[in-house]
Amino acid sequence: MRATARLPRSLVLQATVRRTRNSDELRSPESRSHSVGGHLGARRPDRSVAPAARSRGRAEAGTTAAVSDTVVFIPAWNEEENLPAVLDDLTRELPDADVLVVDDGSTDRTAEIALARGAEVLSLGTNRGLPIGIAAGYRWALDHGYAYCGRVDADGQHPPSELARLFAIVREGGCDVAVGSRFVSGDGYEPYRYLPSPARRVGTGLLRRGMKLALRRPFADATSGLYAVNANALPVLAEPFRTEAPEVEALLRLSHAGLRVEEVPVRMEPRASGVSKLRGRKAVKVTATVIGTLVVARFLRARGSD
Repeated sequence: MRATARLPRSLVLQATVRRTRNSDELRSPESRSHSVGGHLGARRPDRSVAPAARSRGRAEAGTTAAVSDTVVFIPAWNEEENLPAVLDDLTRELPDADVLVVDDGSTDRTAEIALARGAEVLSLGTNRGLPIGIAAGYRWALDHGYAYCGRVDADGQHPPSELARLFAIVREGGCDVAVGSRFVSGDGYEPYRYLPSPARRVGTGLLRRGMKLALRRPFADATSGLYAVNANALPVLAEPFRTEAPEVEALLRLSHAGLRVEEVPVRMEPRASGVSKLRGRKAVKVTATVIGTLVVARFLRARGSD
């Protein structure tokens, strides 16, 4: 089952996107900046055809850019310190992928830096929050015909080399969605390579129990934001999230839609600089939301089985 409703009008992208850029456009970063509002026009070319049928690689100055079947989006809010390294690493590890920065109302140079490094920028105008930014990124990928979509955070915690591993699994048909996990073992990764604080350990334990009840399968890192997905998952993930726990809600949706989700062991890094935006009262609110979401999901599943 796939969701078909679109984002509210306030989140629909402008019809100003052109997939093929000439050298003048490459010299003009402003041509790659888009804001929410208005109505989406023509879709981009269908990227679900075999990659071998198209020329690949970045365009050189004075040539036409190759069409990519893959986009990686980065939700970002005031990440001017961390974003340059993230974008540079993405270019090195995934040179054929398009990159979209979803700028959640940043007041610093986040958008300017993204444009200068060749990324598309989708501006939400004001700070709308991570759930809206995530849905907007997936909606962009869906509406522009990408066959594969990835998500990494802007704070440097998600190595693009690990995202490349996730894409390989999805492209090989192993699953519809690959989620990078800090807490599962395998492929040379030890099971206890990350040691959360005692408080986080309690919260993680409760979340794992809740996810096992809701999904009827273990899931160790339900709050991971490192994703690689195929086109089957995009309609499900592009819908507006109703809670402050979009990653948990995403897993519940994907399970309900019958899509194949694989948790893959990865290496993650500490935040490169700055402070986490998930702390204090917001962290408490998100924790409560996660628990509430899982309780409701369990209740609905129980009703459906009656």
